[in-house]
Amino acid sequence: MASTSKSAWRNPSYLQSSFGIFMFFCSWGIWWSFFSRWLTDPTHGLGMTSAEQGQIYSINSLATLIIMFVYGVIQDQLGIKRKLVVFISIIAALVGPFVQFIYMPMLTAGGTTRFLGVLIGSIVLSAGFMSGCSLFEAVTERYSRKFGFEYGQSRAWGSFGYAIVALCAGFLFNINPLINFWVGSACGLGMLLIYAFWIPSEQREELKKEADPNATPTNPSFKEMLGVLKMPTLWILVVFMLFTNTFYVVFDQQMFPNYYAGLFPTTEMGNSTYGVLNSFQVFLESAMMGVVPIIMKKIGVRNALLLGAFVMFARIGLCGVFHDPITVSIVKLFHSIEVPLFCLPAFRYFTLHFDTKLSATLYMVGFQIASQIGQVIFSTPMGAFHDYMAALMPANDMGSRVTFWVISGIVLLALIYGFFIIKKDDQEVGGDPFYTDRQLKAMEAAKA
Repeated sequence: MASTSKSAWRNPSYLQSSFGIFMFFCSWGIWWSFFSRWLTDPTHGLGMTSAEQGQIYSINSLATLIIMFVYGVIQDQLGIKRKLVVFISIIAALVGPFVQFIYMPMLTAGGTTRFLGVLIGSIVLSAGFMSGCSLFEAVTERYSRKFGFEYGQSRAWGSFGYAIVALCAGFLFNINPLINFWVGSACGLGMLLIYAFWIPSEQREELKKEADPNATPTNPSFKEMLGVLKMPTLWILVVFMLFTNTFYVVFDQQMFPNYYAGLFPTTEMGNSTYGVLNSFQVFLESAMMGVVPIIMKKIGVRNALLLGAFVMFARIGLCGVFHDPITVSIVKLFHSIEVPLFCLPAFRYFTLHFDTKLSATLYMVGFQIASQIGQVIFSTPMGAFHDYMAALMPANDMGSRVTFWVISGIVLLALIYGFFIIKKDDQEVGGDPFYTDRQLKAMEAAKA
């Protein structure tokens, strides 16, 4: 990436981590960006209602939050070992045949078979992708601290990969949605090769140190990991994440793709344009991954996280205000600012205020699992509410727009709550301290 320094390019762990997370997001993004369209599109997909789609998202989220916590506990025990990452890569490499020969036939069968298909799909897709995403981010962040590179720069390659496949996803979807899943398998195979066979020498040396029976243990005990669930400060933060990140996912995955496609004369044109727009947005997002650490250096971790929530509130609300493809597309691009402002400060918040040994478990519980719990609770009722409002006010998609305003209002309330409960950067520092540029200059001046 343009923002990556020469020293980073000489860092083999940076290169390996960046290419690995790049391939993961390629494998996921090629089908995930159109998963909602596949479930609901009557021409190219399965033709489900918003409520039926919401049920699938709810069950997927329930499986994800369980698997995600298990992943966090296992990875904190593994340290930098890749056994879990390789396991996830194998699942990703099999997503194409799984969807074509097992998942889709069961979903279209109806009755008990369909319900079993939803359950099996929730386990496979969550284990390979929804839970896997958080695990890959946690592992990359841990590698960045261990082997000396900037996490944001490496994570940007994940967004870059998502952007590339999103550019193609709409066109492939119009041909045959199953192609998207098979391309995901091909990318998953590439990811498997990277994590199974590309092990830089510095990582091999670190693995030898950790394997030494006389070495000081650096991984947390199981008791310490379970202790995470007893932290009141964590659960206060979970509430904030529950009513921000949850509704971001419900809006972006369940509602916006269908709303946006409906702004065009034909479904095919809407699918293709959405794929291009989504790709461009994620290209910008990958660039912002390198910019947000600079923003955090200027305004601090807490303020960056609150700024991300404000952008989320404004973007979702404005999508309901406007009803033409051009303006809605411009508003959608604010997504590229919102995601890095939420993702990177959230990770830094946990390593700032909590023990860094527990970073994977904390991130899973405090950020990702909170979102999944919210989706389990809200996906189905919000889908049903959307269907009800769409039937009540069909003119100019007013039903969808009112739903967007309701979601935006919930995020605003969470933002106000977060303003009072999110700790300042110098409060209860239990991990790695964080200093803004102004504070660093003041410290240097004091030394002089």
